[in-house]
Amino acid sequence: MDNLDEIIEIFAEETDRFVIRKLFTELFTDAELKDIEKRWFLMKELYKGVPQRQIAKDMQISLCKITRGSKILKNYDSRFREILSDMFDETHI
Repeated sequence: MDNLDEIIEIFAEETDRFVIRKLFTELFTDAELKDIEKRWFLMKELYKGVPQRQIAKDMQISLCKITRGSKILKNYDSRFREILSDMFDETHI
């Protein structure tokens, strides 16, 4: 098992969200956590149909990062697409 698989297994076995948050704050720097938060926010905005240029302007991030998220959501087999579909009204697809 490689290092990535090990850390995935650790997170997958944990069910307490407060413990998961603690693991995140111990493993990632504040900057890395902010980047993760930004990426998740932009995925939600894309799913809701907010234009990429508007997201780039509002979040002050490059279109490259947004394009990556857009490509993920265009893939019908995307797990993130499924998660966002469960979170938001189906009319946003």
